[in-house]
Amino acid sequence: MEAIAQSSAITHPSTLTHPSAFPHQDDLRLTFAPLSVAEAYALADCPQNGAVVLMSGTVRSQTDGRAVNHLEYQAYEPMAQKVFEQIASEIRQRWPAVNTVIIHHRVGRLTIGEISVIVAIGCPHRAEAFEACRYGIDTLKHQAPIWKKEHWQDGSSSWVSIGACEQLEPVSCPVQISLTTQSTV
Repeated sequence: MEAIAQSSAITHPSTLTHPSAFPHQDDLRLTFAPLSVAEAYALADCPQNGAVVLMSGTVRSQTDGRAVNHLEYQAYEPMAQKVFEQIASEIRQRWPAVNTVIIHHRVGRLTIGEISVIVAIGCPHRAEAFEACRYGIDTLKHQAPIWKKEHWQDGSSSWVSIGACEQLEPVSCPVQISLTTQSTV
């Protein structure tokens, strides 16, 4: 967490110039600030798009039947930015028609209902937009150096390995690796 607090770049978007003739930019950011679905949608949208697909991940009140109090996200920001850039590059290689890639991820303390991650894809066709968006969120969860700590209502907490799944298949991964600690407060 210390590396994040010292980085001034974390609260500012990192943009990549779109390689096509369109004047659009990708927006890739890791931030302490709340995320906005409306802002991400607006950044992904352009007149050349026939589709904008947006995935928003939120903090839920229960995980595996346990009541969640809040989540804490930590990240190694310089490497996370590189991973976000690599994901955008891979999306462009796999789906060349994609106009815009938006990846926003929160760090810090998040409460129930807050948005933790947004991936949005602007593309001429919906099929490619859906596929690219799914690829973006799945790849982010497996490769980005972002760690999640679940704080439970009973006072305990667990670090969750978000990269526990090795496959990017449309099947949910049953593996969850966590370290549990009991609060003494």
